[in-house]
Amino acid sequence: MAGKIDTRAVGLDVGLAFIRWLTGAENLHYGLWTGLEVTAGNLKAAQEAYTAKLFGYLPATGGPLRILDIGGGAGETARKLLALGHSVEIVVPSAFLAARCRETAPGATVHECMFEDYPGHGPFDLCLFSESFQYIPMAESLPKCISLLSPGGRILIADCFRTEAYQGRSKGPQAGGGHKLGAFRQALAEHGFQITDEADITEAVAPSIDLEQQLFNVIGHGVTRISDEVRAKKPGVHWALARFIGLFLSRKRRANLMQRLTGQDRTSTAFCHFNRYLILRLSVKA
Repeated sequence: MAGKIDTRAVGLDVGLAFIRWLTGAENLHYGLWTGLEVTAGNLKAAQEAYTAKLFGYLPATGGPLRILDIGGGAGETARKLLALGHSVEIVVPSAFLAARCRETAPGATVHECMFEDYPGHGPFDLCLFSESFQYIPMAESLPKCISLLSPGGRILIADCFRTEAYQGRSKGPQAGGGHKLGAFRQALAEHGFQITDEADITEAVAPSIDLEQQLFNVIGHGVTRISDEVRAKKPGVHWALARFIGLFLSRKRRANLMQRLTGQDRTSTAFCHFNRYLILRLSVKA
């Protein structure tokens, strides 16, 4: 029986293959661009600088940590944590990414599920959210972390948060994502957390948006150039291709895709306006 095409898995596979070709790794996170020219050739160095910055916020216990990597991507962060001697469990909802985690970080235990459905009990010294916190309702993530942490355990979050400037999807494309920052700080107080360390690295990571959009625009230029050429020289073929693509993508999704490939709205300036990118280390109030 023919099944539904998993476009997300296909997109992840292609995206990871491209990142691996470009950088030699499968990092899905932003880069830290301080002191670096914003070019594709510097992406690996920027992502490595980001990881070094993140790891600087690991609790200094003098020994190995038991870490729960929540939304562990393709396993690159877990691989590096294992190399430092830590014990790592990964929670990731995608079957494709879970498979990549098992290959990239074979020493980690991988749980293919939503964090809300994670069956483990801990205790963990650290719950890590590296650009995954925004995808989980705070009413689910924060209380669950409390139940999983060992006494004195910490939560480490590196992610985008929406500023008050964000007015919702109805106002059109607004770069970035995440929970509203004001609501997040209120939720911390309600659930009994305190911030022990906080760093705002928005301006340092924002150039990642420019680099990503440049890549999409290059692809968009190629698609548009080929489409125009086929329409002019082979109108029948162009019509048939358009009909074929329409079997898989609705008119709205095609329009959104072309906006993504040819638009100029996603910029580092817009990202800084609508978001703050924070690294936060949290503890539970005694």
